[in-house]
Amino acid sequence: MKHTINAIQFFFIGILFLTFFTVSCAKSEDAASVEPQARSEVMLGTVSRITIYDNPSDAAFSDAFARIADIEARMSIHIDTSEIAAVNAAAGAGPVAVSEDTFLVIQRAIEAAEASHGAFDPTVGPLVAAWDIGGDNPRRPPQEEIDRLLPLIGYRRVVLDADAQTVELLDPGMKLDLGGIAKGYAADEVAKILLSHDVRKAIINLGGNVLTIGTRVDGTPWRIGIQNPEEERGGHVMIVGLEDRTLVTSGPYERFLELDGVIYHHILDTVTGYPVQTDITSASIITEESLFADALSTAVYSLGLEEGFALIESLPGVEAVFMDTGYNLYLTEGMRDGSFSYQITNQAYTVTDLH
Repeated sequence: MKHTINAIQFFFIGILFLTFFTVSCAKSEDAASVEPQARSEVMLGTVSRITIYDNPSDAAFSDAFARIADIEARMSIHIDTSEIAAVNAAAGAGPVAVSEDTFLVIQRAIEAAEASHGAFDPTVGPLVAAWDIGGDNPRRPPQEEIDRLLPLIGYRRVVLDADAQTVELLDPGMKLDLGGIAKGYAADEVAKILLSHDVRKAIINLGGNVLTIGTRVDGTPWRIGIQNPEEERGGHVMIVGLEDRTLVTSGPYERFLELDGVIYHHILDTVTGYPVQTDITSASIITEESLFADALSTAVYSLGLEEGFALIESLPGVEAVFMDTGYNLYLTEGMRDGSFSYQITNQAYTVTDLH
């Protein structure tokens, strides 16, 4: 059994090109600008890095990382004292009061599940725990175990009471897992913290979940690379110009295990209980809210190219880049019409019309 490409490795791969296209350009184009400062912490199961290009301060960094720590303490399925752990422990036994943070994220997760017809489903927890891909004991569960767990997956069996701010899982054994959305929420909250400290130019990178604040020091958009899904040690397929936007990518290369020559990735099909089968190798979402992008990237990867593309085209203010096994790039309308600048850096890939 071989478990490769963990989130920390993926993070540092991304930082190599982020540094090249931001720090070096900032220094060369505006020598009088404030020296950028970056700090990293291991949080949310990955390396979380914040880089500030104007008005950096200890208070800004401290408050930002404290906010991430607070979100992790409330929402991590791996922390026994978290609010999510309490909700899961009470499955089938009644509602549990949670904080405003946790209630909001669960509420938005349910909305994403509705929009994607369950392709993204925060109740996937029992299957995630059974496979444990990315954990300490990854395994392929026997079919009888998967068959037993599948009836526990169903976002419609989550009851939210906004007045009492409670969450209830109706069936014993159900488990919420916010791993597909909590990093996005944390990135949005960090942006609010930085703005409150008068930071207007920054990059927040939570394990490859990237959110940009403002522009580069020369006023041009940040140049953010989209990972090549076939390269374990770095490299990107294209670079996108972003200003006050987030870019979140999902793909099978992020976390997987290899067993008897078969590769099983971490994005699970909520119908079959097995990793999603698709020709898509990468799905990247570009929008203003990282929380929404986080959930959407998983959803559209699970839906597949046709349905995923149609979903993104139906959502205002959201764009996407899809890659497939044939080295095709599929761009939504806002990417094709020039709303966002981009540069293809790997000539093996070509832009292809969906139809």
